[in-house]
Amino acid sequence: MAPYRTTRRPLAALALALLVCVAVVAMVWQRHQQVSAEAYGGATHLTIAGRDVAMWKPAGASPPTGFPLIVFSHGFTGCNTQSTFLMQALAGAGYMVLAPNHNDALCGTARSHSSFGKIFGLRPEQPFGDPEKWSASTYLDRRADIESVLDAALNGPSFQGVPIDPNRVGIAGHSLGGYTALGLAGGWPSWKDARIKAVLALSPHCSPFVQKGDLRRLGVPVMYQGGTLDMGETPLVERPGGAYDQSSTPKYFVDLKGAGHLAWTDINRRYQDLIDAYSIAFFDRYLKGETKPDPLAPLETKPLPAQVSDLRVDLR
Repeated sequence: MAPYRTTRRPLAALALALLVCVAVVAMVWQRHQQVSAEAYGGATHLTIAGRDVAMWKPAGASPPTGFPLIVFSHGFTGCNTQSTFLMQALAGAGYMVLAPNHNDALCGTARSHSSFGKIFGLRPEQPFGDPEKWSASTYLDRRADIESVLDAALNGPSFQGVPIDPNRVGIAGHSLGGYTALGLAGGWPSWKDARIKAVLALSPHCSPFVQKGDLRRLGVPVMYQGGTLDMGETPLVERPGGAYDQSSTPKYFVDLKGAGHLAWTDINRRYQDLIDAYSIAFFDRYLKGETKPDPLAPLETKPLPAQVSDLRVDLR
């Protein structure tokens, strides 16, 4: 396989804006109002350092060194059960999955009778459209949430009866959770956690890192996923000099045809199988070390899946 491959579509002039607006958040909230706790992907809820954490235990027999661990960070005003389709798929593929509720969480176990009213009063710590105002102190509490989960899960040879391999830890995040994941991978050098070995950034809020961060020295594999209708975030990943270009290798970018910002949540089922396939293959390659055959190879072979409009791979 060549070290760099692209099937990129022409770039349009796109305005930078975050598509987590009040109407979208309301849709997510209403959806979660209608389902029971058991419907949240079979998650078990734990309390770690005062934080609600959703847990999906891995399927199958334990590897000799223990199961790989993936920590998931949800989007702005989302919750730890916003993307249960992916959490279930990862657990089914043999990963221990833990997902904390951050302070801005509004759905799932974070939901209350006043949650709908809170939607209209919530504001990000800094404007999403003004990356110059962001710094390593922005959403520092999210870093603390992930660190608390990792500290608890890796404190001994097992966690909640599941043996964990401390050398095979990945992080995934959607939207503001993608910002959290990239920050902990080293996008903010002061956030970097050397325990993290692979990063899955799903429509991530990345403009602060493009403008002021240190993506060139992440030093761990990263896969970006975006969508052609995700006007607020994907352009900052795919544009020349954007997050993908700036990131260290190995790196991947998968652009889903017609996908908007919520394609990575349970609210949109259209892309779930494809998201699962690319995400699991990425972690299988870089956390499980599967190379013969490379689990990503079938997904990189032309013709690409019909719902993929752009695929970039740089292994140099």
